[in-house]
Amino acid sequence: MKFIDLSIPIVNPEEAIFDPPISGPHIEYRDHNIGANEMGYYFARMKMFICPDEHLPDGKGWATETVTIGTHGGTHMDAPWHFAPIQDKEIGQRKAMTIDDFPLEWGTGPLVVIDCTDYEEGYVLTPHDIDNKLKDIDYKLKEGDILCVHTNAPKYAGSKEYLLHGVGVGKEATLHIIRQGVHVVGIDAWSWDAPFFLTAEKWKEKPDPSIIWEGHYAGRELGYFQIEKMINLDKVPPVGAIIYCFPIKIARASAGWVRAVASIPE
Repeated sequence: MKFIDLSIPIVNPEEAIFDPPISGPHIEYRDHNIGANEMGYYFARMKMFICPDEHLPDGKGWATETVTIGTHGGTHMDAPWHFAPIQDKEIGQRKAMTIDDFPLEWGTGPLVVIDCTDYEEGYVLTPHDIDNKLKDIDYKLKEGDILCVHTNAPKYAGSKEYLLHGVGVGKEATLHIIRQGVHVVGIDAWSWDAPFFLTAEKWKEKPDPSIIWEGHYAGRELGYFQIEKMINLDKVPPVGAIIYCFPIKIARASAGWVRAVASIPE
């Protein structure tokens, strides 16, 4: 069995850029020397007085980190609550699910990858496009499949250009996918929708509210979960792999971080 990592690293923005400055992560690293002093302080509070240089191996203590990051930083999964306070208007409106409501059985399944690198940047996929791409790989979606969209965005991973590349999946295309029994989708761009900058350019030509976050807003009609900022989708076959994508369980949250991984039979 071969495993492919489908997740980007969580990294300080001076090392690599995957988010706008307002939402990028910050990691504070504390090395073994700082850790030795921390251990001395914590043990002293328990009346256990130690001298790090004398009592710790090589005078070194633990290494730790503090991460400040939004739930939508790094490779993460959006819950329906991110899209709207309600979901499933099409079949019976109810309160939108949060990430801790994610059914575990949806966290693994057949991975289906459609290659959309041939579309221009900012293109918004339609149901017809989805059907054509599935026809290209001779596949019909079934209950429990996890459909992921491969774009050109990963070519720019870690740079400011990353935020400006990729295609989007339109509202009708998203609903078309979900109606076929898919509960989880993913994309290797910053968003399931087209890059905001390119959407803004369209808005300047013709203001149209329907183009605003349309793929996400599909969750109002039919609830679904989506993974964003994936990577290495070009290293897995269109069909035949299994994906594992369980989100971190954050109470009442709109998203959770995911270490998405694919397995390929050898």
